[in-house]
Parts: sequence; C-alpha cells; structure tokens
Amino acid sequence: TAAAQPYPNQPIRLIAPFPPGGSVDIGARLISDSLASQLGTRIIIDNRSGASGNIGMEAAARAKPDGYTVVLNTIPLVTNQSLFDKLSWDPIKDFAPIGMVATSPHLLVVPPRVAANKLEDLVRLARANPGKLSYASAGVGSTFHLCGEMFKDSTSTFILHVPYRGGGPALLDTLAGQVDMSFPALAAALPHVKAGTLRALGVTGATRSSLLPDLPTLQEAGVKNFQFTQWLALLAPAGTPPAVVARLNSALNNTLESKEVREKFQAGAFESFITTPDEAGKFIASEVQRFSKLIKTRGITAD
Repeated sequence: TAAAQPYPNQPIRLIAPFPPGGSVDIGARLISDSLASQLGTRIIIDNRSGASGNIGMEAAARAKPDGYTVVLNTIPLVTNQSLFDKLSWDPIKDFAPIGMVATSPHLLVVPPRVAANKLEDLVRLARANPGKLSYASAGVGSTFHLCGEMFKDSTSTFILHVPYRGGGPALLDTLAGQVDMSFPALAAALPHVKAGTLRALGVTGATRSSLLPDLPTLQEAGVKNFQFTQWLALLAPAGTPPAVVARLNSALNNTLESKEVREKFQAGAFESFITTPDEAGKFIASEVQRFSKLIKTRGITAD
C-alpha cells in the first residue's frame, strides 16, 4: 500500500556521517526544515559518525534505495577511497547524486610574526628555508592537510606538516605563532583576520570571497591552477529510482534558492551550490580524480 502512494509518504532519514557541530551537521540542519516543507514530510537527521565518515557512508550505501535514506557529505566523499586501503563503499558506484548543496573556500593565513605580507613573500621564504617553515592541519587527510599539500605541490616548496586533533587546536596554535601558517575554513578564520590576529595571504577558491573582496585568490597571487573549496553534496543509495532523485533535486534546489537558507549559509561563509543530479555526478567524479592524484603524488595515507 505504501509503495502505491505518491513519494514521499513517510519520514526521510538524512545521515550526517560526522558529529554534531561540524560543517556537515550544520549544513544538514540548515536545509532540513525547508526541504521537509518542500517534500511535505518529516526529515530526521541521523548523526552516524566515526572512522572519518566511513561508518555513516557505509550505512547510507547499504540502505534500501527507496528515497527514504539520503546522506550529506563533504570532501571525505571523494578522498576516503584513496586514503584508506580497504573501504566498504565506493563514492561513485554506491551512490546516486541528488545535487550539490553549498561551497566555501579556505584561507591561507599566517601569524603576525611571519615576515610575509604577500603570498610571493611566503613562497620566497619557504623556498629559501626548505623544511624550516611549518603548517598546522586538523589531522591527516583533513581539508587543512589536503589544502596544504596541494599548496606545496603547486609551489614546489617543502613545508613541515604539523597535524592536530581537530581544526580548533590547529587554529589556536597558528594564532599563538607555534606554526608558521595554516589553511583553515573561511568561517573559522574570518573573525581573526578581521581582528588582525591572523594575516590572510589568499583565498583558496576560484573566485574572491564577498566577505573579503580585497583578498586575492591564490591563483591571482601567482599559484597557477590552484583551487580548493569545501563543499556539501546530497546523495541517495545507488538504485534509487530516477523519478525520486528528480523529486529530491527539485525540492533541494527550491530550498537553496530561498532567501532564508541563502542567508543562513552566507552567515556561515558558505554559498548555495545549485546543480542537477547529472551535474553533481560529474563534479563529484572530477573531484575523485583530482584528489586521488594529489593523495597518490603526496603519499598521504590515513591507515
């Protein structure tokens, strides 16, 4: 009887494969009310965290492909397959993209003690002192880390990686001058940049941020073909009927176009990222390829 009724006719479970308080959990809560209203049902957020998001992603991959389980994820969606030797889910084969949700860049920041007012100063300093400068990350495989390794690869520099247990401690030690630089998310770094306790040398995205319009991108500052943004993507288990995916995509995009949701994302330094399911699938596949190459080139492993 339920199968004969129009979709959806029961609550939808939205898996967030990370703990409460992070960007994925916040993103899920920002879209859930409006998305539920669009679909005419309830959305229940399930924080299924652990193992760098792998526990929640496995649960989503093994869920019944009926449109009543969806999952929101970010960069680990496209990096975990390369970071872990044995992964129980595949980012392409096991999921049907519904659509992209939002995107936000990182910043390259240095504490005031570092004698670099421009990016070219920092690159010159790093090349003159190989292995003597350091950068903080939120741990091996984190966005901080991958952004830092992409920077080193793009600038042909040797900068020491100092991993921390989370972005908070990494940012605190950057503020304290214990490390020479870091690549935090825009939202986390912005208050410190505006207060003058950190100096921003560039934004990692393809375009400048409206929150720091005078700050150049790393590409504009001379790092060729450099682009690194954090993003959120909504997916369903592979095999979910195309009509259901299309219904979810329409509701998602209407949610992302609403003024209230756009303003909430902007307050967290994110911007809505509206796509079709096909566009989202192509974007995710390109990110898998791009990060797989980076992780292999830099010899990064989480095992």
